[in-house]
Amino acid sequence: MTRARQPSPQTAAVLRALAADPAQWRYGYELGQEVGLKAGSLYPILIRLSDRGQLEASWEADPPQGRPPRHLYRLTAAGLELASALAPAANPAVTPAPRVRPEPRGAW
Repeated sequence: MTRARQPSPQTAAVLRALAADPAQWRYGYELGQEVGLKAGSLYPILIRLSDRGQLEASWEADPPQGRPPRHLYRLTAAGLELASALAPAANPAVTPAPRVRPEPRGAW
């Protein structure tokens, strides 16, 4: 029986950033700035997600003159499903209920 590994915090951050607007194409530099990852960490994550079918990649169709085309990324249905599954666990607004300590019994 194989157990599914949870994505790293960095991968989860990339998935959350892409899931914010799943239909929009995003480029690597923009994603790196948003999630605080450098190219050496970000691009292996993007490649891995793409290889697993969770990310769709395409070259920019009409780059501005004087600049090479950028590689664009967006989530596939499988990637959006993974991002949605991670959302409750990764949402900082969701906090566990405080622990209530029992009243001490008896006096010292």
